[in-house]
Amino acid sequence: MAVLIPEVLRVERQFARLFIGQSLSILGDRVSFVALPFAVLSIGGSAVDVGLVTAAGLLPVLVFTLIGGVWADRIPRQWIMLVSDLVRCAVQAAVAVLLLTGTARVGVLALLMVVFGVADAFFLPASTGLLPLLVPSERLGEANALRGFVHSVGLVVGPALAGALVALVGPGGALLVDAVSFAASAAVLARLGAVGGPAVAERAERLGFLAELRVGWRQVRERTWVWSGMLAMAVYHVVVLPSVFVLGPVLADREWGGAGAWAVVVAAFGLGSIVGDVCAYRLKPARPMAVAAVAMAIASCQALIIGSGAPVAVIALLEACTGVGVSLFFVLWETALQVHIPEQVLSRVSSYDHLIAVALMPLGLVLAGPLSDGIGVHRTLFGMTALAVPAAFLLLALPAVRRLPAQPLADTSSTHP
Repeated sequence: MAVLIPEVLRVERQFARLFIGQSLSILGDRVSFVALPFAVLSIGGSAVDVGLVTAAGLLPVLVFTLIGGVWADRIPRQWIMLVSDLVRCAVQAAVAVLLLTGTARVGVLALLMVVFGVADAFFLPASTGLLPLLVPSERLGEANALRGFVHSVGLVVGPALAGALVALVGPGGALLVDAVSFAASAAVLARLGAVGGPAVAERAERLGFLAELRVGWRQVRERTWVWSGMLAMAVYHVVVLPSVFVLGPVLADREWGGAGAWAVVVAAFGLGSIVGDVCAYRLKPARPMAVAAVAMAIASCQALIIGSGAPVAVIALLEACTGVGVSLFFVLWETALQVHIPEQVLSRVSSYDHLIAVALMPLGLVLAGPLSDGIGVHRTLFGMTALAVPAAFLLLALPAVRRLPAQPLADTSSTHP
């Protein structure tokens, strides 16, 4: 039985505890992602209301992520994650009670999602920064691959579980499951106990919020592989992802026969992501960011594949390949940050990373529709690929990216002004 359990889970007990709690929470999130729109619709809300409630959960992330990064570098990260889980548990439980008692209103749900989004904004950078305190640097790739594996499995299992729960117990009951998952994650965090890291005096040092934020930004600016990687991800989120979230479903409805065909493509991508996480667990490349850049180039072909006009089966197979690329990139990227960025500023650097991902994606989602109306869906998709793939290869062209080693040879960078 022990052979079936990955070594990092058997050896690193604190990480194993965190992994179990976070796995339950991630699955609950996947359920919530599907159940929440149905919750809004079940109380008479419109498509506009669904968008309003969804956006209410995203907007606080834009405002509070950098704040969360600063605080996660100030105080123990597991405390921030614990409070965040408790807040999100309370929010989802409140939403569930309102739905189950028939007293839910769209405005109230939107306000509750704002609170949820604030908690999310603090959780994300703290989570990235906590992992290097639980796992030695040589095992961080394995740990990130396992976390990515859970995310990928959630993409496949979560919607099916959510559909079953919504059918059996309604959206309120499904969201109550998400609340329980946050409670389980909080219980695990509460039992982590002391986590290693910088000395208390060093952790407690205060430079002022803006000064500490500038320290984090300097860590980004002074590392070519970091700021160029963030720019490549910005292109991916603005240019490539709208092809999946906006234009893919439109094309499926017009040319592929409807939602069923799109579901096949999405499921294939999810399965490819799982394969990518398994590969990331096994692979230990000497130059991880070089491999990550190639993986990003493969992932950036999604728009071309979706707009290719090929049979749905071929599109699904190729999308599975891009799923492998997406998982590989993000596991290698997260691991590189955790290995090469000084631990004292890691959450601040991570907060810029999360901000770019969340802040810029809505821009692409808003522009994709009008652009496709003007020049056509297929031309828009081809144009997306013409922008995104060269951007990934530009990342590979940078010596700082190609030559970045798996482990730092020496880190003489300062974390103070």
